[in-house]
Order: sequence, then structure tokens, then C-alpha cells
Amino acid sequence: MTKEKSCALALAACLLMLGACGKKDKDDEAGGEKEAATPVQVAKAEKGSIDRVVEADAVLFPITQSGVMPKISAPVKQFFVNRGDHVKAGQLLASLENRDLVAAEQESKANLAQAQAAYRTTSQATVHEDQTKAQADVTSNKQALDAAQKVYDSREELFKQGAIARKLVDDAKVALVQAQSAYETASRHLQSLQSVSRREQIAAAQAQMDAADARLNNARAQVSYTELRSPISGIVADRPVYPGEIVAAGSPALTIVDISQVVARANIPVAEAAHLRVGMPATVRFGEEDFPGKVTVVSPAVDANTTTVQIWVQMQNPGERLKPGASVHVSIKTETIKNTIVVPSVALLNSDEGGQKLMVVDAKSVAHEHAVEVGVREGEKAQILKGVEEGQQVVTVGGLGLDDKAKVKIGSGKEEDDEKKGGDKKDDDKKDDEGKGK
Repeated sequence: MTKEKSCALALAACLLMLGACGKKDKDDEAGGEKEAATPVQVAKAEKGSIDRVVEADAVLFPITQSGVMPKISAPVKQFFVNRGDHVKAGQLLASLENRDLVAAEQESKANLAQAQAAYRTTSQATVHEDQTKAQADVTSNKQALDAAQKVYDSREELFKQGAIARKLVDDAKVALVQAQSAYETASRHLQSLQSVSRREQIAAAQAQMDAADARLNNARAQVSYTELRSPISGIVADRPVYPGEIVAAGSPALTIVDISQVVARANIPVAEAAHLRVGMPATVRFGEEDFPGKVTVVSPAVDANTTTVQIWVQMQNPGERLKPGASVHVSIKTETIKNTIVVPSVALLNSDEGGQKLMVVDAKSVAHEHAVEVGVREGEKAQILKGVEEGQQVVTVGGLGLDDKAKVKIGSGKEEDDEKKGGDKKDDDKKDDEGKGK
């Protein structure tokens, strides 16, 4: 082979290699564009209805509760109930030591009997006897006055005739003045008994009897305070003291709760609370079970610490399954918004500007970023107030990290599920083969 021929062959080989490389680069570029299409799943933005639902976590409280607090400090003599017992209103729950109070009651009863006897004596006997004696004194003093007057008149006449000395007339004058004074005193005493004294004496005796009766009632009340009775029907929730211990006045010896109904108390943001009204139906979820209820309280004031409004949802408690202190979730449907744009909630993404966005796929399978204004959310649905039109396709799966104007491939997710199921089946077959091999 000549040198020229060898060079020609080498040149031809280089040209063939360059052509193959160029074709490979084109194939790589085409393959790159194909791989750049991101697989996504989409859903249409549709017009429909959505419920405005206010949701919040809440804590359960009994419909009512009462601490049984004695009015006196005394040792506990006996308890008749224990924690968890059902009780009725007025039922005797415990008794306190009361021997000293019972003795005081007996003393007050005796004092009342004594005051009643004194009243009867004053009203029926003593006053009448005093009046009789005063009347006799008046009569006697009147007779003495008349006699002294006659003696004085007689001596005055004899003195004028010169039959007696002046001293005897003066003595008669003194006796007459004394008789006059005694008569006036007796008359005033009788008048006092007849007008004021009788009523005052009877009133004083009546007052003493009333005071004794009041002291007896007080003693009886003190004895009754040693019997602790339930003010409401319910369950004994707490019994912090034991028999023999002193329970202080004003401190709870027992706590009774009524959980035939319970109240869920939740704190709601002010904007959402504006839609709530008393009487609205509500749903309370405890575990996997839902309980119907209704709004009974919407606080008129905002809590300054949390800037929230407290609401109460009251519900029946069948079987007393709901316990005070448990955490629940409250849902309250306030209204139904109709003829509005609705998209799946999973389609919503956080935008770099701080708002929210949707990735909308056009007819050429290109994703476009749309800033949206979100309204009401309900479960897996969300209301779009601005940013998307009816019929547009929004990315529901695969939108996170997807760039604006990126090429996408719309799928149903079925292929991925089939591949996953196939992979799982292969793994199961492999395990079966390994088991047979063993």
C-alpha cells in the first residue's frame, strides 16, 4: 500500500468518527429535552360550592360543677361517698364532728323556754298586779289628802276664833302639802302604768324571747353546717381530705361535676369568630368519633394575651364517655359559599413573595406560576378568589420545586402505582423463592 493511499484511508476513518459523534450529540440533546419534562398530576379549577368552617382545638369542661365547702372548720367524722360515685342533689356526702355544737343548741333551747315563761308572766300577771297596786295607792293617797284638807280647814277656823295656837295650823298645812304630793305621785305612776309602762314591759319581754329564739336558730344552723350535702346531681370528682382530718371553712371537702353534658371551650382568631353566632350547629371530634353540639357562648371580649375570642360548644355526653380535661377538635359550619372557583388544597404552594401560588399547565404542557388569593378552606378543597379561571388545569402532584415555564408531562399516577405494585410483587416472589430455597 502506498503512502498516499494510507493517508486517504486514515482521513476517511476520521470523517466517519466525526459523523458518528455529531449524530450522538443530537440524540443526546433530543434525549435531554425528553428527560426535562417533569411528570405531574393535575386537576381542573371548577366552579362549585364550599363551606366556611371554623375549626379549632378545644378542651372539655363539665356542664356545671360545685365544690362542697363547709362553713365551719371541724374534723371530718365520716364520708358516705367516694371518688367516682354518682350522687343526687341534696344527698348527704359527709358529716363533721358536732358534739359541742349540739350542746350549744340544747342550751339555746333552754334559754328560749325561760324567755317564753318570762314573757307570759309579764304579759299576763306582773303588769296587771302593778296596775292594781298603783290604783290602790292612788285611792289611799286621795283619802289621806281629803283628811288632811279637812284637818287644815278645821284648824284654820279654830285659829280665827282664837281657840288654838298658830303652830297647830302650820302643822296641818304641812301635812296637807305632803298628802297632796303623795297623791300626785301615785296618780302619775298609775297613769304611766296604764299608758306606756305596760306596753314597754311586754315589748321588752317579747324582745328577750325573740333574741333567745334567734340564738336557738343560729345554734341549729351551726349543727346543720356539719352535714355536707351535694348542691347538684353529678359525680364525685375529688375528695382531697380523709376522715379525722380538719377541713377548713371555705376549703372544698369534695368536688361534684355534672358531665351528663359537656362544654368544649376553644379560642378562635378574631376574624373567624366574627362569623360565629350562638345557636350554630357544631361537630366535636374525640378520637375517631364525632359528637353533635351547638354554640352556646361567643365571648364579647377579646383575650388581650392571646388576641382570640373564646367560644363554648355544648353537647350531650351519652355514657359519660367524654371526660373533662380531654382535648377535642371543634368544627363549626358558618355558611355555604356557592358559584365560586374551587381547587384541591394540595395544589396550593407558598410563593417566594410570601403569598400563595398555583402552577397552571397550559395546552402545550408548560407550567406557569400564578399568584393567587385564597379564600375559604374546607378539608381537601380551597376557594380561589383571584388568580385562576374556571377550567384551567392546576398541578396537584409534582408542583413543589417546579420552575415557571417548565415543561411537564401530565400523568394520572396510575403508572407509578402499577410500577410500585409490580416492584412489590417482585419482592414478594423473591421472598417466596428464598423461603423455598431454605
